[in-house]
Amino acid sequence: MSANTRIVVIGGGYAGVIAADHLRLRDDVDITVINPRPRFVERIRLHQLVTGSDDAVVDYAHVLGEGIRLVVDEASAIHPERREVALASGDTLGYDYLVYAVGSRGAVPTVPGAEAFAHRVDELEQAQRLRATLDDLPVDAPVTVVGAGPTGLETASELAEAGRPVTLVCDVLGPYLSAPGRRSAARTLARLGITVIAGSAVTEVREDAVVLADGRAVPGAVTVWTAGFATPDLATRSGLTTDVAGRLLTDETLTSVDDPYIVAAGDAAAPSGEPLRMSCQAAIPLGIQAANTVLSRLAGAEPAALSMAFTGQCISLGRRAGVIQLARPDDTALPLFVAGRAAAGIKETVCRSTVAALARAARRPGAVFWLKGRRRIAAPVA
Repeated sequence: MSANTRIVVIGGGYAGVIAADHLRLRDDVDITVINPRPRFVERIRLHQLVTGSDDAVVDYAHVLGEGIRLVVDEASAIHPERREVALASGDTLGYDYLVYAVGSRGAVPTVPGAEAFAHRVDELEQAQRLRATLDDLPVDAPVTVVGAGPTGLETASELAEAGRPVTLVCDVLGPYLSAPGRRSAARTLARLGITVIAGSAVTEVREDAVVLADGRAVPGAVTVWTAGFATPDLATRSGLTTDVAGRLLTDETLTSVDDPYIVAAGDAAAPSGEPLRMSCQAAIPLGIQAANTVLSRLAGAEPAALSMAFTGQCISLGRRAGVIQLARPDDTALPLFVAGRAAAGIKETVCRSTVAALARAARRPGAVFWLKGRRRIAAPVA
């Protein structure tokens, strides 16, 4: 009797969890998830953790299926030639197939003073530190948020709704939004009392202010930096081929161009060098796709090419408003959007249903579906 196939999933976020759960469609596999934290982080709720309206964590027992082994550690290197993952603790894990789902994190700001004085909210510990810092300040202490993508908009709105004076500094307000959606978001920010400084770059972060390109200093007791995202450099350090942002370069089945035993999922995947937008919306289909690629190979079948369609972007603007930007399947924004309380309700439903989908897959592998759509890529990777 042959031993079970060993599958290691690096990363316990949305993509890694759904991949691990989906792999349970076979009984003859041993699945291990490596994650640095003992609880699942609802990254799409980290802005709520900052103000205390949610703790943004869920027990893995709720979202990982029976029999999946969780190793609370960090992968320090991948050794494809030995099919091993080295861990920060000094241990190693062997694998037959590897799912690379390390996700993304906020880009380390290069602006002078930003690393020393600016807070970030893209990881659990960062959001917790920001909350502790704000708890030690009076409610009227001014806060400056740099960046007006979804994280910046949501963080600024949560803080303003909690009664804090907020200034939002950005190049473009809601760069993904359509012009009508952007105007709607701007009206909501104004109602919340948020001062928006658009079209300006931050050239320096000080302990009590940010300095703009025109020399103006915007005072603030706290600066929150939300501009830009990056991927961990694990694949690059391990000698695997990546794109310029460090995402693992794969074909359309999410298989590494270097190694048929390594597949990627989520924000850290660059299929054909044309990655999907970093988002929870893409992470779950990519996680299932990665698992299906492994399952097909185990069954001796040809894996299917990636197929998914976007529907838009959900942005909460406090607990009582939001913008739901509708999009074409190729992720280009339509002039259609939903705003106000209805949008806030939709966003909350999306957050709850995402965890519910993971829990459903944990109980019943293969129970989660997604909207499919053909990808149009300029130059597929051979």
